[in-house]
Amino acid sequence: MGAVIRVLLADDDPLVRSGLRLMLAAGDLEVVGEVGDGSQVADAVARLAPDVVLMDIRMPLLDGIAATRSLRSPGLAVLVLTTFGHDRAVLEALRAGAAGYLLKDTPPTEIVAAIRKVADGEPVLSPAVTRSLIARATAPDEPGTRSRDALEALEALTARERDVALAVAEGLSNGEIAERLHLSTSSVKAHLSSALTRLGLDNRVQLAILAHSARCDQPR
Repeated sequence: MGAVIRVLLADDDPLVRSGLRLMLAAGDLEVVGEVGDGSQVADAVARLAPDVVLMDIRMPLLDGIAATRSLRSPGLAVLVLTTFGHDRAVLEALRAGAAGYLLKDTPPTEIVAAIRKVADGEPVLSPAVTRSLIARATAPDEPGTRSRDALEALEALTARERDVALAVAEGLSNGEIAERLHLSTSSVKAHLSSALTRLGLDNRVQLAILAHSARCDQPR
């Protein structure tokens, strides 16, 4: 096992939080705190320094999407865990900065694996689902407008950063990108991190959305 992954639970149902605590009693996972509303998340993150926030969407005062949008902590990953699976909720969560999105009927072993994955900087959506959501997310309000803006943003990247960004848009993992571009996995992570910083983005899902939109404006 590697380093312990610190997890903050954000859900308005005490029974759900209790069940999650039991579920996450794995050797490399530690529940460091829990909150019952999105309005309490930012303060809890500042106090407890979690690696992952397991975030419900529907909460009474501030919903999980708004709470996710308010977080700007380096190294923090938000994994949405909710009963709401409709496209709009998924897209809003990803645009707000969530690194992954799961439904509450996901098997416990998969939830644990997803937490480990987002803590390591990987999205939890399958490539097929990712591509489908990205296609929906990047539908421009006016033909070409959003994709041209995205293309201009990608042009600010170095050639290698751009290659990595486009591979991320295809739903490839860091290992798959390394194999395609003949790089080490650590180099892929470094290029990914610098691309996110240069573009002012929070995670690879947001980068994938931007890169996919840019590709929509390129000549076919």
